[in-house]
Amino acid sequence: MIEIRQAMDADAVEAVNTLRRSITELCVADHQNDPSDIEDWLGNKTVETWRQWVARDDAVVLVAERDRKILGVGMASLSGDILLNYVHPDARFGGVSKAILSGLEDVLRARGIRRCRLESTVTARSFYESCGFRSDGGDALLLSKSL
Repeated sequence: MIEIRQAMDADAVEAVNTLRRSITELCVADHQNDPSDIEDWLGNKTVETWRQWVARDDAVVLVAERDRKILGVGMASLSGDILLNYVHPDARFGGVSKAILSGLEDVLRARGIRRCRLESTVTARSFYESCGFRSDGGDALLLSKSL
């Protein structure tokens, strides 16, 4: 069973590894294995940055776990922007991303947010559309959803 919980400082190493592997291994359609693009994308996926994210009072950071192993990471601003939703490659297509998204949406709904937004990767676009997100205008990768 997938458990969603609030992220902690102590999750840093495992969570950052999940983020980095997800980007490197699952987002090839976006970075096309271009070393420069990958380096840019991974630039802020560090233990130090993780700790800053967890400490923010204007955002929520969640992790998805099974058997105390982190399978995914999600983050949203409390104003309604989904900022992260990444899954460990070993957990792909196992409902992890949907569980994270649902957890983030629940937090936003509880705070009175009625619409959330995100900038999707090419890789995740069809996933987000299947979850009810729609294009918000000119850039097809900018999506939103009523909560």
